[in-house]
Amino acid sequence: MNTAATGPRSIGILGAGRVGTAVARQSLRAGYPVKIATTKPVEEIAMLVDIITPGARAVEASDAVNADLVVIAVPLHKYRSLNPRLLAGKTVIDVMNYWAPVDGLIDEFENDPRTSSEIIQAFLPEAHLVKSLNHIGYHELEEDGKKAGAVDRRALALAGDDDHAKRMVAAYLDRLGYDPVDAGPLSAGRAFQPGTEIFNGSHTADQLHAVLAAALASSAS
Repeated sequence: MNTAATGPRSIGILGAGRVGTAVARQSLRAGYPVKIATTKPVEEIAMLVDIITPGARAVEASDAVNADLVVIAVPLHKYRSLNPRLLAGKTVIDVMNYWAPVDGLIDEFENDPRTSSEIIQAFLPEAHLVKSLNHIGYHELEEDGKKAGAVDRRALALAGDDDHAKRMVAAYLDRLGYDPVDAGPLSAGRAFQPGTEIFNGSHTADQLHAVLAAALASSAS
């Protein structure tokens, strides 16, 4: 995927848990200005942000979403705390997962044939949603990144229905230190949900392409 001149200039993160703060730190290392927001007032999270993600700014959600790229890193069961109006027209990365063994059974996700990201997209109908960064541990995200061209550089999949949004996310992943691999439409995110080979392992771009092709062939048979 050609990512030239398509990358974001700023990152907004909704959520200040382990995943959100790891994404923030890696983004800061990559040279991005980063804003972080939660459902709590800014003054309640400002010190936490200063300590855990030095260089990032604690802001209101309405400010965080003004970044070129917004990362949703709230617990999945709290996704309805998001404001669809604020995210309308925004390029958004969904890093959330439905993982029943860890989070418990959630009827909404158990009984819907769609992927979790498709359900989130339906809740945020005017956002340009891309599924990615969900299949790498928060520790690994800060440890495994390598410069472009490294032979054993780790790859990360992305899936979405908007090509421009996917190009922006691909450029972002590349700058974070990972080879972006376009898995296809948002529904293709099923191939890297919890429990899959991609979710459970680390792959180079060639390996990831092969696993995605096998998953596509299996779903078509």
